[in-house]
Amino acid sequence: MSEKAFSFGKNWCHFIKSLNKDRFDFAEKSLTDFMKISDLKGKSFLDIGCGSGLFSFTAQRLGAKKVISFDVDKFSVKCCNHMHELAGRPNNWKIFEGSILDDNTVKKLGKFDIVYSWGVLHHTGNMLDAIKNSAKCVKVGGYYYIAIYNKVGGLKGSYIWLKIKKFYNASPKLVKYMIETAYIAAYMIAYSFKLKNPVSHVRNYHKTKRGMNFRTDVIDWLGGYPYEFATVEEMRNIMKDYFPYFELLNVKRVKGLGNNWFLFRKKR
Repeated sequence: MSEKAFSFGKNWCHFIKSLNKDRFDFAEKSLTDFMKISDLKGKSFLDIGCGSGLFSFTAQRLGAKKVISFDVDKFSVKCCNHMHELAGRPNNWKIFEGSILDDNTVKKLGKFDIVYSWGVLHHTGNMLDAIKNSAKCVKVGGYYYIAIYNKVGGLKGSYIWLKIKKFYNASPKLVKYMIETAYIAAYMIAYSFKLKNPVSHVRNYHKTKRGMNFRTDVIDWLGGYPYEFATVEEMRNIMKDYFPYFELLNVKRVKGLGNNWFLFRKKR
């Protein structure tokens, strides 16, 4: 089987059909709570790997003075344009197709008060360069809000999942569906062993997962390739080595294979 990259945009096209006020509210809360701010008034917001466009929409909703969104996936750009329409086509929100690994694109972007890239940079095929390029876009005094997959060892760890993701992406639709079904069944059983209600968990998934959708996240996780990862300590070292003038304001650690959240601020 040949290796194939996953189209996140096609997955997001299904997700945006489930958007409603509740999901908008929880997405907004995930931004404001982690950054410990009440709004984005007077702030410029760069959404790298905009995906569904939900968080660009949220930035606009929170009063950002300028929003720039881009993604390497044309279907994600299509989704973001849909959200732009939903917001009433504001002139201060621009969307385009592009890659954070493209130096010319990065040069044209300029500097922003908030550079946001949640669960994206580890899917570019060159996470280190993606981090370096995106951090360059932060203004002095600005925020760098990213999420990177945690690095886990062992039989259920990151390197095993790298192989699973390659296999999933190279598989025909029927095999993908079988893998998805098996994963969901295993997830539900594991959740039940915690003496928790898995059905209730799925129903209320958006309340604890940034307004996201369970099924969309399952496909995103299984298909998310290219796939890189780093521990919190490794991320700290990367930022210390390349951007020593960025201070870590907040971090949300995960125990398993999920995303560690990071909020840095550029001091000078």
